[in-house]
Amino acid sequence: MKNDLILQTVTKVAVFIILLFSISIFFGGHYSPGGGFVGGLMTSAAIVLLLLAYDLNTVAKILPVDYKIMIATGLLISALTVAGGAIFDVPLMTHAYKYFDLPILGHTSLHTAVLFDLGVYLVVVGVTMTIIQTIGEDE
Repeated sequence: MKNDLILQTVTKVAVFIILLFSISIFFGGHYSPGGGFVGGLMTSAAIVLLLLAYDLNTVAKILPVDYKIMIATGLLISALTVAGGAIFDVPLMTHAYKYFDLPILGHTSLHTAVLFDLGVYLVVVGVTMTIIQTIGEDE
């Protein structure tokens, strides 16, 4: 692949901004549109941008992640969150929350919905990147 210095330089900044926005959307998902699905897609888009600017081997060295394990982990987290309803004898997908005073964030609510969104996030990133890498592999 041709060494494109401008694309690689812009990619470093753009990926950082995309990932920050992805995290913002992920954590805002239980109050406004967003959450694990959209945050996962944006994270995948940032990784795809890295793949476009660099090559598959370079990105694999930067992010040594087995996306199939990521999918399994996300499914497990989501399934355990849903199963929590059966354990606590409440309807499935019932989420709990409580307000806490955290040092930096102040008066904040913590939701079990974030755990479910984390599972969805991991599944979306894992599936998307598995598909992209499978399409992009040279055999």
